[in-house]
Amino acid sequence: MNSEQLQQVEQLATTLYTTPDESARQDAQSRLLSLQTSAENIPMAQFILDNSQSHYALLVAANSLTALITTHWNNFTIPQRVEIRNYVLSYLGNSGTSLQGFVQTQLIKLVCRITKLGWFDDPSHRELAEEVTKFLQATVDHCILGLRILNQLVDELNIPTSGRTITQHRKTAVSFRDVSLFRVFQLGLTTLGQLQSNSINAEPNQLRILGEQSLSLCVRCLSFDFIGTNPDESSEDVGTIQVPSNWKTVIQDPDTMALFVFFYTNFDPPRSSKAMEALILLCSCRRSLFSTDRDRAEFLQRLMNAVTILMKNQTGFQHEDNYHQFCRLLGRLKANYQLSELVKADSYIEWLKLASDFTVQSMQNWQFSRNSIHYLLALFGRLVAAVPYVRADTGVKGHSSALEVAVLTVVKSYIDSMLGSVGTVLQADGGLDDPLDDDGSLKEQLERLPTICRFQYTTVAQLILEKFDPIMAEYQQVIASASTVSVDQATMIKLQGLEGQLTWLIYMIGAIVGGHSWSTSHLDDGEETIDASLSRRCDDKLEMAFLYYFQHFRRVYMFMWDQSGSTTMSSISSIITPSSKIGSEHAPTTKQKVYQRMFEHMAMGDHTSVANLIVTKVGNNLKYWPNDEDVVAKTLELFYDMASGYSSSKLLLTLDTVKYLLMHHTSDYFPFLSVPSNCRHRTTFHATLTRLLFSSTAEEMPLSFDAFIEPICKTLSQLGQLSPQELRSEHVKPPLIGVLRDLRGIASSLHNRKTYSMLFDHLFPSHFPLLVRIAEVWYDEPAVTTSLLKFVQEFVYNKANRVNFDQSSPNGILLFRTTSDIVCAYASNSLQHHSTNSAQYGEHDMYKKVYKGYALTLDVLVSALSGNYVCFGVFALYNDPALDYALEIALKLVLSISLDDIMSYPKLSKSYFSFMEILFHNHISAVLGLPTETLMQLMNSIHEGLQSSDAPLSSLCATTIDHLSTFYFDNKGKGDKPEMQNLTRHLNSEPNLFASLTATLFNLLLFGSASNHWAVMRPMLSLMLASEQSFTMYKDQLLSTQAPENKQQLNAAFSKLLEDVARNLDSSNRDRFTQKLTAFRVATRSFLTL
Repeated sequence: MNSEQLQQVEQLATTLYTTPDESARQDAQSRLLSLQTSAENIPMAQFILDNSQSHYALLVAANSLTALITTHWNNFTIPQRVEIRNYVLSYLGNSGTSLQGFVQTQLIKLVCRITKLGWFDDPSHRELAEEVTKFLQATVDHCILGLRILNQLVDELNIPTSGRTITQHRKTAVSFRDVSLFRVFQLGLTTLGQLQSNSINAEPNQLRILGEQSLSLCVRCLSFDFIGTNPDESSEDVGTIQVPSNWKTVIQDPDTMALFVFFYTNFDPPRSSKAMEALILLCSCRRSLFSTDRDRAEFLQRLMNAVTILMKNQTGFQHEDNYHQFCRLLGRLKANYQLSELVKADSYIEWLKLASDFTVQSMQNWQFSRNSIHYLLALFGRLVAAVPYVRADTGVKGHSSALEVAVLTVVKSYIDSMLGSVGTVLQADGGLDDPLDDDGSLKEQLERLPTICRFQYTTVAQLILEKFDPIMAEYQQVIASASTVSVDQATMIKLQGLEGQLTWLIYMIGAIVGGHSWSTSHLDDGEETIDASLSRRCDDKLEMAFLYYFQHFRRVYMFMWDQSGSTTMSSISSIITPSSKIGSEHAPTTKQKVYQRMFEHMAMGDHTSVANLIVTKVGNNLKYWPNDEDVVAKTLELFYDMASGYSSSKLLLTLDTVKYLLMHHTSDYFPFLSVPSNCRHRTTFHATLTRLLFSSTAEEMPLSFDAFIEPICKTLSQLGQLSPQELRSEHVKPPLIGVLRDLRGIASSLHNRKTYSMLFDHLFPSHFPLLVRIAEVWYDEPAVTTSLLKFVQEFVYNKANRVNFDQSSPNGILLFRTTSDIVCAYASNSLQHHSTNSAQYGEHDMYKKVYKGYALTLDVLVSALSGNYVCFGVFALYNDPALDYALEIALKLVLSISLDDIMSYPKLSKSYFSFMEILFHNHISAVLGLPTETLMQLMNSIHEGLQSSDAPLSSLCATTIDHLSTFYFDNKGKGDKPEMQNLTRHLNSEPNLFASLTATLFNLLLFGSASNHWAVMRPMLSLMLASEQSFTMYKDQLLSTQAPENKQQLNAAFSKLLEDVARNLDSSNRDRFTQKLTAFRVATRSFLTL
């Protein structure tokens, strides 16, 4: 590289990072990426680093070096690797302090990446931490740079690198842990100690950065994955820290904890919050690290003393980051220490009182702490959950009564604060987020309530009822007055406030009642009557709260439908029969007695009455909330869950409300069915009703299937009588979409031959012609065609072998023939329409208006062709063109889609490659009959899909290739077969077809990610047997790229791969060869170069 080329690189780099022109930036990026294509470009990158003054060019050079080193690691000898690392380290030492931060970061990443990849190559790589001490002992700026290197080093060794196996990563990480990590941690603590004692003479800004980097380094070291558990990085919840035993003296040293407390107390975020994070990790160290219980108790005492002082002085709580981290610390205290240990601490009572006050203060200021409250609730939940396991005379005197007082204080404060939040939000008039709208935070809080509230359930329940009853009475009074006079603004605000408070209370009641688990906790005698008292009490938010409550109540108290022994209706009835009438052999269990007392105390009747109440609420929601999609969706979700159980569905069928739903499932009775936004919910509604209807025997059914489907058939008949012009009219569109959605819901709930045949007999032959006409006249309207094709796809899908006609029945053939007519009618018209109107579609409209319909069409054919209910040979035998037409139009459709579009839309690509797989598997003669150019277009798309990062997609492509190569191998020497003649003709025109596929598969195996190796390896044996020359060519080509010392190893690996491999495609031979391929990959990746 010369100065002129350097100037060009600098201009391109400046354009890449500064220009607002998208096209210019993309052009610059594509040209600069050429630096990352070959290891021969490393000297060019070094020239840029040595000679350029442009920070952007330096960043490009650093990025290129990192990519080249990572990708072409095996291309370098060990001395070359060490030389490159030393060069970059020297560059940082000489010029690093004058570089921009982003250039520093990338160069540091490069040094650490080389260190990780070469960890076992040379001892110098394992000495990086010691070499960095030279930075720490130089100028202040060098010290900062050294701490940044150590931070990145810990991250690099802790996080898996793409392209390396988890075994390789863990081997390196464990060695780093044992050799260097403790030393790095000590360097961080030493720097903090120097800052604490003011031993470093530096500017304030430099001192601030030193503190941040040192604390970050300590946090990274303590959060290192010591034992390979691969924790979820997105989670804030810290598990037990498995620090090595040789860290014990530093962890137990009082000065270590005091150091972090000092930095928290005396500085602002981010230093203080990082110090608190270090304290969280410190208190999470494993129990076995401490030699004796006394050592652990002393450590806990120091920690509790420090926490107590911080709470007493409210130190740093004015900062949100500090506050959040402190809440996490309180939560971790009980998570890592037993209650029996906490109560033995001298300051436990004071600590508990201060923690209670801190929690109360946090809840009163909920608008500043909503993301932290659940940590505090978790603390008290864990405390009360451990009470049964601690003797009253253990630890300090009066700890049990102190906890009772603290818990009641916290619960009362939570209730009052959440109820008070309603008025605060209303007064803010949109200026404050409503905590009821934050589903994630709300769910986390409600999940922790049951354990706390059931600790003193009677008192807590009384608190809730004292709040609930006056609010409900006032709400009813306001509703009554509002119905007689016009409602003013003040009344509306008051009504909203009352509804918001009721919403909170119903959420709380639902969480408390539903938080009980029969299998994991003990239900004290009489608690079910408290549940009943709360349940008896039970704006769209209010409706959502009701539904939340019903779901939780159903899970706990209606569970007996499906889990009470034999779960028959007779056994449920026996629960509510007086005990004197039950024989000793049928004596109710404890759970059944609790269940009986629950419903008796609710005073709402037995379980049937309560179920009827819930289902009536479902019906009312569907009637009176038609325009609120969220309420409709949650209501139908509740209804579906209630209908999912065997016994529960039988119980529901006895209810008058359910019978009414089954007999009146039209928009005349349920307006939500006519709201366009509820189209999807029509499917769920009818799927649930159909599931209920067929959950009983024919004698027990409240109405026949004929009566149930009559309204739908009536609509189909009316639509069938319309002329094409009338059928296309806009006012016909809503009922057309609706009836197709309804039919799809019904079809989705048919799981056996009998029920499927009942629907088939109603639709065939009367209404099938209508479906074809719909495809003909509505082909350009996605809303209609989507509903049509989704129904047809569900109807022809042979799940659970439900599409199973008699041997003498032609229905399977007739079903496919109609499917072919629908597909051909839609696809032919759609292709013609879109070919003339494609320019009108924007990039974002193509999928919705074009490709979604194409994907559904392919899904329909995949379901029909793989259903195993049609003998497709019949069509050719009797000159029926239905199959040929369907395949022909499908091929036209897939060939009309560009490869870029196929790979850009995940749903389209899944449908496309699923169709290719079934086509090559069952209808390869149709594929081989295509012109060579057309076949190669299909093979090129399969070749591209094979290299996709989407594992299921590449698996489909690999299976497709396997079908082709297996066919060729099985039919070698059968030149009289037309299919083989066609395939031979194609291979003569494209002799490199098998060779390119073989090369791609081996490259994926050797150099690709391991996510889908098993599926990708399946076609390799059939390809090798089909074209041994292709395998030999790849082997020779790969050997030619390797250094002389690697060729012998690679030859030996290939020889071992082919040992004991038979020349057949039996399953056992395939499996054995696939296992050998895995061993081949592991053996060769350690020395192969690209």
